[in-house]
Amino acid sequence: MKNKKTVPANYVRHLISQAESQGYDVEGLLQEEGLSLSDINGQGEFSAEKLGVLYQRMMYIAQDEYFGMLGGGKVPNGTFRMMCYSIIHAKSLEKAIYRASAFHEICRGSNVKPLLVRKGRYAKVSIATTDASGMDIDELLRDENPARIRTSLSMWHNFVCWMIGTRVDLKAVYFAYPEPEDHEHYRRLFQSEVRFSQHDNAFVFPSYYLDYPLVHNDESLRVFLKTAPYQLIATVSDDSSLKSQVVALLGNDFSREAPSAEEVSSRLNMSVSTLRRRLLEEETSYQKIKDECRKKAALGYINSPQLSINDVASLMGFDEPSAFFRSFKKWTGMTPGEYRRSDTYQELLRQVD
Repeated sequence: MKNKKTVPANYVRHLISQAESQGYDVEGLLQEEGLSLSDINGQGEFSAEKLGVLYQRMMYIAQDEYFGMLGGGKVPNGTFRMMCYSIIHAKSLEKAIYRASAFHEICRGSNVKPLLVRKGRYAKVSIATTDASGMDIDELLRDENPARIRTSLSMWHNFVCWMIGTRVDLKAVYFAYPEPEDHEHYRRLFQSEVRFSQHDNAFVFPSYYLDYPLVHNDESLRVFLKTAPYQLIATVSDDSSLKSQVVALLGNDFSREAPSAEEVSSRLNMSVSTLRRRLLEEETSYQKIKDECRKKAALGYINSPQLSINDVASLMGFDEPSAFFRSFKKWTGMTPGEYRRSDTYQELLRQVD
């Protein structure tokens, strides 16, 4: 019943190498989080939730909220939170990205920003330098670690998805550096065509996403920020089944109404009857997938001790906690309170501690 989302272990090794290069006590940091280098070295995958906790701790110690990402300098803690509040009430994704770019122009410590270009059927978000930096992007990235560029672009893509409550399917992703040895991971991470040695570091997607409204408010943002950057680093599956495509469209955000089967089938360019028939061939159904996704999301949130049960109810889209209690008991056989008193949850806490 644990949250099993993972990231490649080299994400953790990259974070550790960044900390070591700046003189931080890495072994002490890992011990504080109940980890050791042996937990990381030699592993292919690592818990996304544990990486999120480690990331939060590193940001606090370094007093740099963009630690491990492109920034150009130390970005004071609280910057990301204030950027989110500045964009959360934008009328569309397009306006939100423009606001985020403008925010970075006045943000202390950052020399980079997301740059949005909309042209016909497609739009592009690229990494650009701020006007105040006095540098061009090639100069800034000349000796940059590719992992930081990949992480930054991936986080921006995931943040864009979070804002509108659904996965933004990408047409292509571009990187200015040569193809790395782990290039196959890039395809899995972005679920898209990936090209290297290009003139830009950017992701391209259908422009109609830019007209989508933001699905969050101050309350859902408050809860989101409690566990960030977990939601921005959890990797996606490379499962190519129709079920996995439906799961990606449903996303993890149930604070808004889930799309109907008609909406999902339209997004997948097929009729509802075809969707149902093909899911039946995979021995499942749209309703069953939706129920499984809601249960998985609820368990993922309830397993985060920093979230109260009321926080989880809000994230799951329930106006009344009592309604969430009933649904949770239907999914698990226990109320949220009973689950948090269970041996399963207590064992999870011991592993995290």
